[in-house]
Amino acid sequence: MKVSAIIAAAGHGQRMGAAISKQFLNLKGKPIIVHTLDVFYRIKRINEIILVVGSNEMEYCNSEIIKRHLFKGIKLVPGGKERQDSVYNGLRACDPQTDFVIIHDGVRPLINQDIVIKALSTAEIYGACGVAVPVKDTIKVVDEKGFVKNTPDRDRLWAVQTPQVFRYPLILKAHERAREQEFIGTDDTVLVERLGERVKIIEGSYENIKITTPEDLTIAESILSR
Repeated sequence: MKVSAIIAAAGHGQRMGAAISKQFLNLKGKPIIVHTLDVFYRIKRINEIILVVGSNEMEYCNSEIIKRHLFKGIKLVPGGKERQDSVYNGLRACDPQTDFVIIHDGVRPLINQDIVIKALSTAEIYGACGVAVPVKDTIKVVDEKGFVKNTPDRDRLWAVQTPQVFRYPLILKAHERAREQEFIGTDDTVLVERLGERVKIIEGSYENIKITTPEDLTIAESILSR
């Protein structure tokens, strides 16, 4: 069985307010994206890693991330306008013989191998798996004027993270259908849902944060310092 991992790292991240893309910011002595790559690089079940970055950052990433940190065999692919476009570019770069694809945000460096492997094993059974955590806060659905419309049952709400793992033909079909219909989803599981397929959710970790603000970076540094 062949497994490909797509690391989506083509976003710039305006909320971070930094001069460089957030995935290249320093986190405890090395770039955020290096922490992320390290996790996937050590998983023996993964046959190839595809790193998707901004087209204007390909050269920088090759020299300052891949070569400087001694990663070998990583495919570097240019991203697109939206995250969904970037993931699609990564899917097209996968080995045609790939059976399963793991999709992960480059700015979630605190993911651990056990969760990745569990998600892959779950996808082998169900075809699609997403990692998520139970919502802690009460969620309100609000109308366009700011008034509460309803309050969903918190016990059934999960905050979705990555990785998300799929059978390769399934996620490729889901992305191609979305492109045909000009649909942009907030994650990859929603594209599979639109095909009428079920997605199995497994519990992740609250530490698996997505670093999008300076506050997130501080939290990540604190977690790594434990």
